[in-house]
Amino acid sequence: MTKGKKTAKYKYYKVEGDKVVRLKRFCPKCGPGVFLAEHLNRYSCGRCGYMEWKQPAKKEE
Repeated sequence: MTKGKKTAKYKYYKVEGDKVVRLKRFCPKCGPGVFLAEHLNRYSCGRCGYMEWKQPAKKEE
């Protein structure tokens, strides 16, 4: 995290009725509580450096 800026945690969760739904994915190496950052073409973990490429959308003709 950058100095002086707080994380907007309300963007990571959504409340549906009585349940809390997570909107972002967890890092498979770090475990629950560490979210993956979503970039244009990949997901990445800022803690351990794990990275997953997004699958390109298939074109239907």
